[in-house]
Parts: sequence; structure tokens; C-alpha cells
Amino acid sequence: MTSLDRARELLREFPVVDGHNDLPWALRQQVNYDLDARDIAVHQNAHLHTDIPRLREGGVGAQYWSVYVRSDLPDPVPMTLEQIDCVRQLLARYPEQLAPALTAADMESARGEGRIASLMGAEGGHSIANSLGTLRGLYALGVRYMTLTHNDNVAWADSATDEPGVGGLSAFGREVVREMNREGMLVDLSHVAATTMRDALDTSTAPVIFSHSSSLAVCDHPRNIPDDVLERLPGNGGMAMVTFVPKFVLQAAVDWTAAADDNMRAHGLHHLETTAEAMKVHRAFEELNPRPIATVSTVADHLDHMREVAGVDHLGIGGDYDGTAFTPDGLNDVSGYPNLIAELLDRGWSKTDLAKLTWQNAVRVLGAAEDVAREIQATRGPSNATIESLDG
Repeated sequence: MTSLDRARELLREFPVVDGHNDLPWALRQQVNYDLDARDIAVHQNAHLHTDIPRLREGGVGAQYWSVYVRSDLPDPVPMTLEQIDCVRQLLARYPEQLAPALTAADMESARGEGRIASLMGAEGGHSIANSLGTLRGLYALGVRYMTLTHNDNVAWADSATDEPGVGGLSAFGREVVREMNREGMLVDLSHVAATTMRDALDTSTAPVIFSHSSSLAVCDHPRNIPDDVLERLPGNGGMAMVTFVPKFVLQAAVDWTAAADDNMRAHGLHHLETTAEAMKVHRAFEELNPRPIATVSTVADHLDHMREVAGVDHLGIGGDYDGTAFTPDGLNDVSGYPNLIAELLDRGWSKTDLAKLTWQNAVRVLGAAEDVAREIQATRGPSNATIESLDG
């Protein structure tokens, strides 16, 4: 039996929980949520990284769908609600394949039924507009993690890719973390500055996650996780879900991507756009400037290092499919996960290790957040603090 055969066999028992997929945003950008125009029951290779046949081929058993909106756009709250509505439409349209999931128990039930557990994560604290009531509203609608920032700072938290603002988390930012703990919403530290990571770990009484981040020691990009933060995950009980985005995993891709992003802006396009027009601009740039290619091995190097620092109990996978213009060879779309598992098998990872990586750690972490929420709710009610009252 080949390593790839063994990987597929393992994923039938312990499928992938993927921490971050931007399909809802891609559907918004490409077809304004017209699900007839992008029927994911059939292959959408020409348009998307994600569809149900390839999720099945990739051994995905649970997916956190990102309900992301860009942090530089006005009115993020109604746009976030539209993203949530998109996920709900997907669940209603494909009930035999996608199972709504709000809890760790729901994830296990979906696995038993052979359906893909579908959870939601909000990407960026701008989606709550400085309102704890809005945070609770998102939780009530099914959002089970929130990334504290996206690429830009919010008033109460610093981003990894912005200039320092409040030096990590402000007093209100710490209250946001505490309220997320009380609700049972996972605190996601992807995209945030290292100072914010450390402040969140100091504040949170529940496990935190990195829904799609890799290792700073392996690739020096500010979106990645420093070793001192990885070292704290065992004490917190949280997990880091390695991402596949080439500019975060391959050092040679960092400078190339900066130039490619500048080229997009020069054409009047946002650097994160993946529309047909944007991809045409990307391809023209790539023809003149060959792109450094990340591979399955590149991603596995991150996981090897992260296991050494944080331990295998604190790792997961967050591919960021349909949120990136480029992907590594062998991880071209959501069908590629078996290639990564095969590579790790060849590197000596055991079935026990890989079951934790793909399924068990993510289920445990969400369940632990639920336990913490029950304990907090027994002692205090919701916070009605405002950013003005705490930050002045």
C-alpha cells in the first residue's frame, strides 16, 4: 500500500477539520451569491478551489466557512450577515452533503452520518463594529470563532500587517476576549500582531486557535506565529492550524508576492481580489516574473517545526482555499489534503499523530471552549461594556 493509499484510508476514519475556507467571499465576488451559477455539487475547477466532489476527494469531514468581509469596506456588519446567509443557503441547498454544526458533538454526529460538518468563523474584529452585543448576535447566528483582526488594525487590537496602534489588545480588546470566552466563541489569532497574540493568551481562559497560520521561524512573514507563542499553546490548550498560502510558507515567495500585490494596486485592483479580471492581471505578471513554487514538502516543513515547538496535540490544518490567488503544488485545491498526509507519513508521523492533526485536536478545542463558557455563564451574565467606557 502506498503512502497516498494509507493517507486516504486514515482520512476515511479521521477526516480533515479545515480551519478556514473563503468560499462564501468567492461566491460573493464572482456571482453575487447566485448558487445556480456556481453549483458546488459539481466540479467548479475553472472558478473555485472548493466544491463538494473535491471536498470528498480530499477527505474533508468538517469545514469552518469564513464569513469574511474586507476590513477596508464600510458597513461590515450587514456584509457579514450576508456572508452568514450564504453559508445558510449552502446548507439548505446541499443537506445530504453538508451538516450544520454548532458544537463539538455536532461535528462528531456529522462524521457518523458521513456528512461534512459546516461551521462558521468571522474573519476580523471589524465585523462586530466595537459592539459586544453584535458579537453575541454573531454567536447566536452560528459563528464559532472570530479572528480578532484582519489585515488592518481595529480600534482595540493590532494586526500583524499594520502599524502598531494600541500595542496589542486595549482594555476593550481584552473584554472582547473575555466575552468570547463567556459565549463559547473561539478566539482566533491568525492575522494579529505578536503583541496581540500574547495579550490574548494572557487574557483568555479558553483555548485559542490560529485558524490559518504557519511558523515564523520557517518563513519570516508577520502573518506567521513566533516560537514563543507556539510554546504557550500547551498551557492554553489551543491549536495552530497550518496554512498553505505560498507567501506565508515559502520565504522566496514573500518578496515576489509584495511585487505582485503592488502590480495589482497599479491596475486599480485590491491585492486580495481573485475575480477573473484580477487573475488575468496576476497571470500576466507571472509570465514576466516567474513565481516561486511552494510544495507539499514546504507545508510539511512548517508542521515538523510546529510539532517540535508546540507538540502534536496543538496542531491542525487551515488551508485558506478560495482566499488566495496561488496554492502550493500538490495542494492545488481542497482535494489535495491526502498528499500532505502522505508526505507526513513518509516523514514518520504516526496514525495517532495524524488523527490528532486532522480531526481530534479541532474537536477537542471547540468542546473545551464550550466547557469554559458553561463555567463562566454560571457566574456572570453578558458584558455591556463599551469601547468608550473602557478605552476612553
